Amino acid sequence: MILITGGLFSGKKTFARELLREGQTLEEAAVWEVQELVRQEMAEEDVVFLAEELAKKQMVLFTETGGGVVPMDPKERQCRELAGRLGCLLAQRAETVVRLYCGIPLVLKGRLEE
Repeated sequence: MILITGGLFSGKKTFARELLREGQTLEEAAVWEVQELVRQEMAEEDVVFLAEELAKKQMVLFTETGGGVVPMDPKERQCRELAGRLGCLLAQRAETVVRLYCGIPLVLKGRLEE
């Protein structure tokens, strides 16, 4: 699995489309905005299971959520923490991790095929 991460509107989908095989669509190959799959009532075991399921995809796009203002609401903070944990679990399971910044890819783990 290739994990593509970066801030909101950093070019993750555009970059993912460049990695598609001929005739393949983004919908077939990838799942995106996976941080939104984390819910406040989830336990950490649920996040581990979610990471295992997502790791079966060809590409997973994850929007980084931890760089902004920390929410005051405890439930929102918990959700943010679980989303960050999901990102870490996905990175562990990924063969390749790419971070996009201003549309520029930086390979953090593994390598991209030419």
